[in-house]
Amino acid sequence: MESKIKALLIDIEGTTSSLSYVKDVMFPYSKQRLRDFLSKHWQEERVSSIIRKLEERLGKRIDLEEAVKVFEDWIDRDLKEPLLKELQGHIWEEGFLSGELRGHIYEDAYKRLKEWKKNGYKLYIFSSGSVKAQKLFFGHTDYGDLTGLFDGFFDTTIGSKKGKESYERIAKEVGLEPKEFLFLSDVEEELNAARDAGMNTIKLDRYDSKEHSSHRIVKSFLEIDLP
Repeated sequence: MESKIKALLIDIEGTTSSLSYVKDVMFPYSKQRLRDFLSKHWQEERVSSIIRKLEERLGKRIDLEEAVKVFEDWIDRDLKEPLLKELQGHIWEEGFLSGELRGHIYEDAYKRLKEWKKNGYKLYIFSSGSVKAQKLFFGHTDYGDLTGLFDGFFDTTIGSKKGKESYERIAKEVGLEPKEFLFLSDVEEELNAARDAGMNTIKLDRYDSKEHSSHRIVKSFLEIDLP
């Protein structure tokens, strides 16, 4: 790393947290609770605003059954749709607040995040999940409420995780140069975009996939030493 790192920009799924937890627990939970949640909160502004946007998108009025069908299809296809992410954020909120859901954080990530925060590094999250969902996730973990570790949260409203411009915008928004960031992710295309924007990068390969990468690879946060 050529310049002094002042901030870390960090992915969640497959990086701080188990990819399988999000895919095998959180996504199925949102699908399982989808119909009941929409039915129960259909008239509330937080839901009706999502439905209005969906109707604009589809070019027609829709009822509960049609809404459920569209959102279930998006979940099954793992689409990064902002409307779905917003709705899932509301559903997950109920799950986290009730104790049915707990955010999974790898122990090595927890240890290093605490250490980096203590040493004065700025910590930011960039995930395809909504900022609301990110805060819920880190606010209800086995290590307690970790939201205080982070200086900011970013989702795809700032742009695609695979687009160089998104990383440039994040750096500008927090008042740092891209070269002062270290971006951690398990996705090659995201790392490429961050590097194209001028950020330093490290790839997390927790599952030892043996895949080739043009980025430095580590299996654990404990392999990352910052000055």
